[in-house]
Amino acid sequence: MSPQIFVRGYLRASTDDQDANRARQVLKRFADEHGARVAAWYTENASGAQADRSELLRLLADSGPGDVLLIEQVDRLTRLARADWESLKVAIQKAGVRIVALDLPTSHAAMRATDGESFTARMLDAVNDMLLDMLAAVARKDYEDRRRRQAEGIENAKARGVYKGRPANNTLHMKVEEIRAKGFSIRKTAELAGCSPSTVQRVLASTENS
Repeated sequence: MSPQIFVRGYLRASTDDQDANRARQVLKRFADEHGARVAAWYTENASGAQADRSELLRLLADSGPGDVLLIEQVDRLTRLARADWESLKVAIQKAGVRIVALDLPTSHAAMRATDGESFTARMLDAVNDMLLDMLAAVARKDYEDRRRRQAEGIENAKARGVYKGRPANNTLHMKVEEIRAKGFSIRKTAELAGCSPSTVQRVLASTENS
């Protein structure tokens, strides 16, 4: 592994109830197997269909040409609509970052030091760009299909009079209230509770309205 290749691990989960760090050991083991080390981690709880993700944007801002953006699966990077995916690709290309996804074997060659201008490297990049576009489209379709099935399920439940909405995470709510009661700020409360500041604000709002 060339010392000039800087590997940045990106970890994302869709909701605050999911563990975005779940894949950290898998990515670390993959890097180890390729004689590399993940030098920086970027973790966030946000939808892959959301274009404005602070940690992903920070990763790109921190990156230099030739750096590797390491992800477990392409859908961890994007479930974006086509226009937003095209915009993200432009940002990635401007940063000079090469994407390596565990579920995209042809991308793994980027973990080895190569002449980025060589014919082989350029061919691999072209193949990976095409496959990334395909997997990004599949990830978006999966997202839209799940949203449609969820909406249909809710409508069916409402029609039967059994829909009660999403159950509250009582454990998280109690934790947020306890931390906040000690005088911590909303941002610090979110950090200590392991959730987002917006979740803390929702919990506090629901408490005030109860």
